[in-house]
Amino acid sequence: MKIPKSVISILTFVVIVIGGVMFLNFKPKEKKMDAKTNHKIEIIEFTDPACTWCWGSEPILRKLQYRYENQIKISFVMGGLVKDAHTFMDASNTIGGDLSTFNEQVGTHWLEASQRHGMPVLAEGFKLFDEENPSTFPMNIAYKAAEFQSEELANKFLRRIREATAAEAKQANTMEVLIELAQESGLDIAQFITDMENGKADAAFKSDQALTRKYQASGFPSFLIRSENGKEIMLRGYQTYANFQSAMKHLSGDDLAERDVDFSEANILNFVTVFEKVTTVEIKEAFNLSNFEIEEVLTKLVNDKSLTKTPVGNGFYYQMKGGAMCDDKGVCNF
Repeated sequence: MKIPKSVISILTFVVIVIGGVMFLNFKPKEKKMDAKTNHKIEIIEFTDPACTWCWGSEPILRKLQYRYENQIKISFVMGGLVKDAHTFMDASNTIGGDLSTFNEQVGTHWLEASQRHGMPVLAEGFKLFDEENPSTFPMNIAYKAAEFQSEELANKFLRRIREATAAEAKQANTMEVLIELAQESGLDIAQFITDMENGKADAAFKSDQALTRKYQASGFPSFLIRSENGKEIMLRGYQTYANFQSAMKHLSGDDLAERDVDFSEANILNFVTVFEKVTTVEIKEAFNLSNFEIEEVLTKLVNDKSLTKTPVGNGFYYQMKGGAMCDDKGVCNF
């Protein structure tokens, strides 16, 4: 029996609708490999924008990105570190118990951590938490709002939040500062504010928290390393480059190829170009340099006017020298 075309059209519509409903109801909250890329490994960091050891992990993650290029993908899940500073306790680092001393306690801890991980910290004037803003959750929610626009821009925004919080002592858990940082990161501000205020980003953050609990990532950073065939390894806490390499090799065998990057001025300038703004320890880690070597080469590049050097906290930012007076964001610089 020949089926009328009108019936076929209806059946096709029903299949599409049902398929769409099934897709909408399926919640693949675990970050999925992007089939359109050559990523053999995905590293998923369970994090909070205000976590000092997450900030300290940036040199390792950037080294992985630089040396393995498109073979690995780094993603972030927002776990939420401080729900309310009034009730937060971290006895091991002597943090908590009194909001009036909370910021000083956090600043002291971050300075101590900075001596170990090397990323810059500004404790003087640090005042992230107050009576009206006692939580880091708004920063987590802001990342999820940015992610609706672009994962690439969201990750750039996350880095900017970390810089502002740890090294610049900005109160980045307030909406006003988050909007400023979002604009600096290239986000559409109207859309960002809408997604922050309509509950959409908050719901996405709650989904991230559920995934954090599922993997029992009770401390930040925690890293889920996943191969393209679905095998996983969980690493908890700050990790060395060698630890990541060993875990990735276990999952992928010889499929990954680390790029051999020689220590040269040209390669250092390329590294700075790729990441736009870097710290001393990030260059040192990426090229396995000694304290003497990093000081010597950066001094030369700054004196040659290849790089600009900007004091930040107890460290420095380095960026490429020059650039257009007026950029494509509608800003004229001086």
